[in-house]
Amino acid sequence: MTDMSMSHSSESNTPEKQTDFSVRLKKRYAAERRFRAYGLTAIAIAVSILGILLGTISFQGTPAFFQTYVQVDVYFDEAVIDPSGARNEQAMRTANYQVLAKRGLYELFPEVTERREKRTLGRLLSSGAYRPLAQMVLDDPEIIGTTQTVWLVTSDDIDTFYKGQIDRDTVEADRRVKDNEIAWVDALEADGRVDLQFNTAFFSTGDSREPELAGIWGAVVGSFLTLIVTLSVSFPLGVSAAVYLEEFAPKNRWTDLIEVNINNLAAVPSIVFGLLGLAVFLSFFGMPRSAPLVGGLVLALMTLPTIIIATRAALKAVPPSIREAALGVGASDLQVVTHHVLPLAMPGILTGTIIGMAQALGETAPLLMIGMVAFIVDVPSGVTDPSTVLPVQIYIWADSPERAFVAKTSAAIMVLLGFLITMNAIAVMLRKRFERRW
Repeated sequence: MTDMSMSHSSESNTPEKQTDFSVRLKKRYAAERRFRAYGLTAIAIAVSILGILLGTISFQGTPAFFQTYVQVDVYFDEAVIDPSGARNEQAMRTANYQVLAKRGLYELFPEVTERREKRTLGRLLSSGAYRPLAQMVLDDPEIIGTTQTVWLVTSDDIDTFYKGQIDRDTVEADRRVKDNEIAWVDALEADGRVDLQFNTAFFSTGDSREPELAGIWGAVVGSFLTLIVTLSVSFPLGVSAAVYLEEFAPKNRWTDLIEVNINNLAAVPSIVFGLLGLAVFLSFFGMPRSAPLVGGLVLALMTLPTIIIATRAALKAVPPSIREAALGVGASDLQVVTHHVLPLAMPGILTGTIIGMAQALGETAPLLMIGMVAFIVDVPSGVTDPSTVLPVQIYIWADSPERAFVAKTSAAIMVLLGFLITMNAIAVMLRKRFERRW
């Protein structure tokens, strides 16, 4: 036996055998290195594409956070604002402040006397540039009869030109800003009367046909109201359904069928839920069209499968010993779930819920089907008021022909991405904060 084992060992340690083993080992290591290189390359490509996407959006959207203003000396003519002198609020609110704004601009260029040139000069200002004047008078009627220096917003063409997005060297026939307008802007800039200021109106106003006046506040409020309805409906229903299916429901063909359908609903295209909302909530129940109430209900139906699946996974993660210990001290099945299992599973439930809400926040297709694509100027004050949401607002602006809406679209995408990143970061923090290791 000893001779045979020694003979076998000596045969396996021959130089030929060792060389073959070394070659195979090197091939395996080389294959592992190639596999690692492939993985790192894929990650690098994905990160590069993501960086290009975010960089492009940021580059196009950053100009929308700033707006071009022109400094004008406005004379608040009492004959225009309040001819009766009674300081009537309604009269002061509805006065023709646009005339006062244009008068102040005309005084800066006294050489412009022709009617056509005056009309062109007046187009340097936005059609809504006069609105701050009305608010100034309402806040302090004492300024009537005085001259005040006011910064007024320019039109979208002048704003685009001043930001360098229109090349002045282009042939005049091929650009929207003409030579005389460029000369006026240059004169105002030389006099220190043109400035880029932070565009607060972008975050405080609703939508508008004029790009320089359009804001996202109406869409933000609409998104908030819609998500409130979505959370109020989907969270209690989803958690209750998951608890019943996981803890109380008997295991038979019916519960198996329900589980299969829940998993299938999670993969259904979102536009199908929009069709369901159109047929049921609008056509059958007659709910208000383009309202956060209907949008929230549609998104709640879409979010329910996600919350149910996440909740069941969180309940399964609770060790059976917790249930057995509670039952051992005399707790009922309901007490076991409500006092022990559900609190321990809550971090996972909240994480899944937030992810579902983030998914609902970015949805557009189901809301288009229920009319939330309508042009809404006013900021909604309740869940039954007409409104829109951020993704739909982005869709509307992307379809607008004005060039200035390109920057508005990218800026709104940046805001939406900020909300989504924040919600996902909250989900990660909740999981890290309350996670228990068994």
